[in-house]
Amino acid sequence: MDFIVKGSFKAGERSEHFTKTVTAHNKKQASDKTFSLIGSEHGVNRRLMKIDSVEEVKNER
Repeated sequence: MDFIVKGSFKAGERSEHFTKTVTAHNKKQASDKTFSLIGSEHGVNRRLMKIDSVEEVKNER
């Protein structure tokens, strides 16, 4: 399943907003994967990140 994860992280004195599409089995795994991706891309600790929403993408088949 694909999920759209929206949130923000602290970058210096300001907050940066992000939207990521990740593939995971459930919302918890989608959140964890997003923490990992943002952390590795921007060098940010999980405690400086905030996830606002996790929504499942409906695949039309």
